[in-house]
Amino acid sequence: MFFIEAKRIIVVIFGSFLLAISLNFFLINANVYASGFAGFAQLASSIFDDFLGVKISTGILLFLLNIPVIILGWYKVGKGFTIYSIVSVVFATIFLELLPVISVSEDIILNAVAGGVIAGVGVGISLKLGASTGGMDIVAMVLARLNDKPIGVYFLLLNGVIIVMAGFLYEPENALYTMLALYVTTTVIDTLHTRHAKMTAMIITSKADELQAAIHQTMVRGITILPAKGAYTKKEMHMLYLVITRYELYDLEKIIHETDPRAFTNVVQTSNVFGFFRREGEEVPPPAESEDK
Repeated sequence: MFFIEAKRIIVVIFGSFLLAISLNFFLINANVYASGFAGFAQLASSIFDDFLGVKISTGILLFLLNIPVIILGWYKVGKGFTIYSIVSVVFATIFLELLPVISVSEDIILNAVAGGVIAGVGVGISLKLGASTGGMDIVAMVLARLNDKPIGVYFLLLNGVIIVMAGFLYEPENALYTMLALYVTTTVIDTLHTRHAKMTAMIITSKADELQAAIHQTMVRGITILPAKGAYTKKEMHMLYLVITRYELYDLEKIIHETDPRAFTNVVQTSNVFGFFRREGEEVPPPAESEDK
């Protein structure tokens, strides 16, 4: 478990570093705006400087914008997911403050594409391991819980505000190049993060009742418990079969490790489910003879 946690922290920090590279080396001087709260912070920094004569760095604004969203994530997405968001935001702020703002290229299209790809990789690899880069990741994950659509769709919709403001406050071309950067970012995110919002977990355990109770203390998911038998040991065991959403995977891993570290778990991507699958705000139906997922 320690290795898993350390790996996530390293990936989150690396994702924050990529975000800072994307902004400071490609997007800021090109007046092309990044995805998510980084883009909002970048745009707000430009507005403060150009219209109010007040210089506030993108890193500081990114940190301030994330405070209320991290509180939302703590209660709506999950504590584990949000802790990594805090790590990401802190390190992104540090990297943005330490790295110089330079222009690698004078070609605005190259800046938009390269910046979009690098930012998308930073967000995508973090989400893939059940972590987050904070900000709009959390907002998009909350919305994804409601409608089961790819998370990149919500990035694109929420980022529309950045596009409109960039075009309205500055040159219309800024909006077009920002649109290009955001499209590249969301495409990379969906490619790395996966379009499958649901996952099926099959857990072989000798502590089925304890594990079922521990899971239901944290998440509201139906579980089917099937008898299982070890082929080599001939030991009688049970298999817990349940469908979860990707944002719940971190919590499930932690529960299994704490309840039965010797359990064998196989997690596979699920393209679709039929029947009742609880979404945010829905009531759980009364159980049938065989409990549904």
